Amino acid sequence: MVIRVVRLGSKRVEQEGVRIGTVRRPPRGVPKTEFASGNWYDVWYPNLSPSMETMKLGQEARTPAQWLGFSRKYRAEMAHPDHVRSIELLAGLSHQSNFSVGCYCEEESRCHRSILRELLLEKGARVEPVAS
Repeated sequence: MVIRVVRLGSKRVEQEGVRIGTVRRPPRGVPKTEFASGNWYDVWYPNLSPSMETMKLGQEARTPAQWLGFSRKYRAEMAHPDHVRSIELLAGLSHQSNFSVGCYCEEESRCHRSILRELLLEKGARVEPVAS
């Protein structure tokens, strides 16, 4: 069993399981009825996405220092007890079921999902390694 960290909208892999969208907003111009069939997500869970203010920091980060600032702010948001419980829940479920979490960003290393991957690993989750 494993959590896959994916780009939403990408082709699903065999036995991926439920795809969870950890994004602030649904995909633009896509009817709700096509979220799952279009490989966006099966369940929308914005609770693990950065706040709008923090998301802007990440999108505007051009230097390592700016990215570090985004990372620290997102980690601080995820330290809230409700978010910690969500991350712990997903970490626990990763030992029982296959599923994926994701965002729309093209490059994982410049997306909150790279930090979410770290947070899940820190809580003992089984997470598929980054594809090389």
